[in-house]
Amino acid sequence: MRINEKGTNMQITPDIKDYLYKKLDHITKYLDPKDESVLCEVELGKTTNHHKAGEVFRTEINLHIAGKNLRAVSEMDELFASIDIAKDEMARELQSNKDKQIGLMRRGGAKIKNLIKGIFNSEK
Repeated sequence: MRINEKGTNMQITPDIKDYLYKKLDHITKYLDPKDESVLCEVELGKTTNHHKAGEVFRTEINLHIAGKNLRAVSEMDELFASIDIAKDEMARELQSNKDKQIGLMRRGGAKIKNLIKGIFNSEK
């Protein structure tokens, strides 16, 4: 998986980068490790520099997998909390995508099985 990170209205320090990579490592269990075409684009930033209630951080994760685009966005008052929530949302998206694929394969297999049963039952 290739990861591109971008900072908007802030600098991405090595500590933030390490934390981000550690959290993104958790979502790789939903991906094929042999697939080199997976692209993860992460944008970290402050939404405003002069917010009344303090700083508001935004994390956006875009994942491009074999023609599909998955997206997770989070806004929190702490950067690390925002990263955690966006990571959890992306994990839910990936799990949902994986379940849909498995369901599609099972439905296709069931149709083929019923077709074969129909052929053998008509011969009797």
